[in-house]
Amino acid sequence: MKYMLLIAEDEAANPMPSEGPAFEAYMAPWAAYTQKLQEAGAMSSGAPLELSHTAKSVRVRDGGRTVQDGPYTDSKEQLGGFYIIEAGSMEEALNWAAECPGAKTGVVEVRPIPGWAE
Repeated sequence: MKYMLLIAEDEAANPMPSEGPAFEAYMAPWAAYTQKLQEAGAMSSGAPLELSHTAKSVRVRDGGRTVQDGPYTDSKEQLGGFYIIEAGSMEEALNWAAECPGAKTGVVEVRPIPGWAE
């Protein structure tokens, strides 16, 4: 079964460096985690997201489109990226989520992807 790991962190409390040795140090555990998923055959896809201030939210009401700057939810943590993984059970997916670097500073939401959506 496929599961989506949605990674949310507080961008203000955990800013990502943009370049140099600090960026490389920040990215090292993410690269190691991605490699571990790939080597286990659990990696389906995944990607980081640009910072939340680049987001736009769209609503259509009564035939009219409204666009709002920023993410839809007003929360302390922002969606920063995702992985889609293959796991034999929710427990296995939760174990993968617990190893995700984002779980140490934010939260990783685990959601099953319905079989009909694959």
